[in-house]
Amino acid sequence: MGNMIKLIASASIITLGMSVGALAQETVLRMSNWLPPSHPIVKDMMIPWAEKLKEASDGRIEVQILDAPVGPPPAHFDLAANGAVDLTYGVHGYTPGRFTLTEIAELPFLADTSESLSVAFWRLFESDLSKADEHRGTKVLGVFTHGPGLLFTKGKPVTPLDGLSGAKIRVAGNITNKLAEAMDMVSIQAPSPQSYEILSGGVADGIFFPVESVPFFKLDGLVDTALRAPGGLYNVSFFFVMNKAKFESLSDEDKAAIQEVSGEAFARMAGKAWDAADAAGMEVIGSTVDFHDATDEEMAELKARAQPLFDDLAAAYEAKGVDFDAMLAKLRKEVAAVAAE
Repeated sequence: MGNMIKLIASASIITLGMSVGALAQETVLRMSNWLPPSHPIVKDMMIPWAEKLKEASDGRIEVQILDAPVGPPPAHFDLAANGAVDLTYGVHGYTPGRFTLTEIAELPFLADTSESLSVAFWRLFESDLSKADEHRGTKVLGVFTHGPGLLFTKGKPVTPLDGLSGAKIRVAGNITNKLAEAMDMVSIQAPSPQSYEILSGGVADGIFFPVESVPFFKLDGLVDTALRAPGGLYNVSFFFVMNKAKFESLSDEDKAAIQEVSGEAFARMAGKAWDAADAAGMEVIGSTVDFHDATDEEMAELKARAQPLFDDLAAAYEAKGVDFDAMLAKLRKEVAAVAAE
């Protein structure tokens, strides 16, 4: 009988030990990913963020980047908002009309680096734009942009500007769509992974892209000319979000760990990564693409053509009760502050 009691007691201790171990088990966050593993967003942003989070949480939080996307790129915000996945990222402009205030970071002539614009964008989002709650259902972990956008063409000169009239151009959301129209070009809407297909097949004559994306999407050898302007012709605004209910279910300690590596820290890391990728991309295409820097006269024309973009967004801001001029001034001030660091 005594031996039996000892055995039962030992079994209870083992069971108790297993229960404590189970309680201490790590949290696994599932991230849907729609880009190749070698893309800077995945390789230089999401994976390093996951590693930093694991370290900040003392190993309690693990991020699992899924091998295949759960849905197409435009569906990714809803995947996180609806809880189909815990984490994801995406392009605000892939769902036209849904995100209005974030378009301010996509306007032309704002910044010469991704880092300066991404950090400034996050600061503006955190202090002002987030109040509109355009990302309902999620916890916004970061907003960021790619590097200054250019217009790349295939067999079509970019100067004089009126020679681009009628050119079919793949655009990257509402801002580039309006810019293409302002330049008398024809817009083609398509996610970035379809770029090679539409250019090689002759569906498009050119594309709005940052330097990094040309070699990454294997467009080197297809495009041969580029139009470049100070501050960029445009930028693309990205979100990095977590399902809100999932975030709120975590302990205060784990929430703090997530916030420690997100926000401005993430925006800065993302911006630096994209700037490095742009520099690497220039090494690949610098000798094969003819870069034309807009002349003073062409800049005056581009700014005149782009003014309706600013006016339209100002009206959209007003409809949401937000002072566009104040927000644009604040964004530009933050860009200059980050660039001066």
